[in-house]
Amino acid sequence: MGAPQPLVYLVDDDAAVRKALGRLIASAGYRVQAFGTAREFLDRGDSEDGPACVVLDVRLGDLDGLDVQRELGIADSIMPIVFITGRGDVPTSVRAMKAGATDFLTKPVRDADLLSAIEQALSRAEKARAERAEIDAIRKCLDSLTPREREVMALVVSGRLNKQIALELGTVEKTVKVHRARVMEKMRAASLADLVRITGKVGIPRPADRQGR
Repeated sequence: MGAPQPLVYLVDDDAAVRKALGRLIASAGYRVQAFGTAREFLDRGDSEDGPACVVLDVRLGDLDGLDVQRELGIADSIMPIVFITGRGDVPTSVRAMKAGATDFLTKPVRDADLLSAIEQALSRAEKARAERAEIDAIRKCLDSLTPREREVMALVVSGRLNKQIALELGTVEKTVKVHRARVMEKMRAASLADLVRITGKVGIPRPADRQGR
């Protein structure tokens, strides 16, 4: 089976706009799910099996687009937003872009501009999905470590030598080497630099960050 087609959610309370933009988006080869209210969109349930973005009207009958953007943020959504609006509202566009929107387009939206914005949003979505998958994999590796291995790893990535780690943990250097080798294997790290990069993605605390250090 091939990868699923990218999904574009379309949220606009104008039925004519939904119909016209839905046809345009579908003609570009994307799947489209259209909603007439913000709440219908927010209550849809997770259905993304591939990269997805949302084309979102700023002015809706129930919630405005910025409210939707905020709720998606609270839900830890990685889905990019392309805003569309019937008014050239500069303060609103600034707020939307600062909050991470991909683009802010004024109606009537030019077909080429909307499709370009959607393409950029879906590219961002693909990268975000890959990053989240990598972080999830790292966390699974972390869960496989014993408490002592976590301690050793934190000291290793802070730059401590094996003899220094042994002294700090009240053990012998040979034991530290065993723990260190297990950490490298479980974390799937090819080198110290690789381990530092991996742990940096999930915010592993360094020894200096611990209370009482």
